[in-house]
Amino acid sequence: MIACCGIECDQCPALQATLANDDQMRAETATEWSKQFGADITQEMVNCTGCTADGVKFIHCLEGCKIRACSLERGFKTCAECNEYACEQLEEFFGMAPGVRENLDKLRHS
Repeated sequence: MIACCGIECDQCPALQATLANDDQMRAETATEWSKQFGADITQEMVNCTGCTADGVKFIHCLEGCKIRACSLERGFKTCAECNEYACEQLEEFFGMAPGVRENLDKLRHS
């Protein structure tokens, strides 16, 4: 499963912890992400069934992800479908998330 922005959801520890209902993994992910992103992320926040799937979402994805909001507003499953690909916002994200450009490029050419 590829998120709107190109992240491979299957590789995300939030999705893995949610599917396994693993509180230890949630706690470890919360600690890691809090340090990595300079945010106060709690174990309870680490729940997600994937950006484009039905179900619970990580709080940032649900309320703070401008890329996801834009993609859904335009009716796209991923940014690969957009005629403005790759926009400035997405280009900035590419710098923070290695591999996502390649994921979206593959979708654009399939």
